[in-house]
Amino acid sequence: MSGTGSDLKGRLTDGLYGLGWGAVKKLPEPAARALFRTIADQAWKRRGKSVLRLESNLARVVPDASPARLAELSKAGMRSYMRYWMESFRLPTWNRQRISDSINVRDAHLLTEGLDAGNGVIVALPHLGNWDLAGAWVTTDLNVPFTTVAERLKPETLYDRFVAYRQGLGMEVLPHNGGAAFGTLARRLRSGGLICLVADRDLSASGVEVTFFGDTARMPAGPALLAQQTGALLLPVTLWYDGTPVMQGQIHPPVGVPETGTRAENTSSMTQALADAFATGIAEHPEDWHMLQRLWISDLDPQGEAP
Repeated sequence: MSGTGSDLKGRLTDGLYGLGWGAVKKLPEPAARALFRTIADQAWKRRGKSVLRLESNLARVVPDASPARLAELSKAGMRSYMRYWMESFRLPTWNRQRISDSINVRDAHLLTEGLDAGNGVIVALPHLGNWDLAGAWVTTDLNVPFTTVAERLKPETLYDRFVAYRQGLGMEVLPHNGGAAFGTLARRLRSGGLICLVADRDLSASGVEVTFFGDTARMPAGPALLAQQTGALLLPVTLWYDGTPVMQGQIHPPVGVPETGTRAENTSSMTQALADAFATGIAEHPEDWHMLQRLWISDLDPQGEAP
């Protein structure tokens, strides 16, 4: 695609997201739910690349599923993904009570006790359920600010929209630009703060290889490295929908730093422990895992990149 075509596509994408945040939050909620369910079903029927990739990923999560079951799961998956977007577009208008009423987090004491200990807490999540809603619950219901990292999107105006949206929910958002972000995260943790990272996909050279649903994938080293460097508590969290307006969440037991081993060995074992916790939640609620991209190394092209 030429530069001009790419710029046009970027402007259109940015405009659509702007329309979403501007218009969807003004719709009556039943109308918004119906609209996004229709969008999900139409996208699923088109059988585009993202839907086929979602189905391929789900086939690894549910290896004994028949083609009919996989199709059923991917349809439910697209509806879950569109629910995420519908909620995200409307979140800026929700008050504290609405946010509190829209999520039920199990074992939340692990988070609050970890923060009370004063050594900082790292929450690591997969692309499961609505992580923005979970973040809004932390900043409003718990009244705890936190720091997160956002991938730089194209065009820059779209990235700015996402940053403004998440900042409006009470989050500090850092650009994903390597060492600078890592250093800031470490400082937040050393001051007893909270950071939240979506951590189930990292195709960069620094990604840690893990066994995930029987095959090798790469996940970010950051959560494990930060825990080792700062002494912060590392908590895996999984989220899911249960057919009601209330999203469910589970805070899993902490991933500890091994008492022996090199930093690289410990990073590997801790990241594997995160992957195992993520896999537990994903296996129980596969339709809520919004992984519409390549993840496993064997699915990448020969150069190791995901087109």
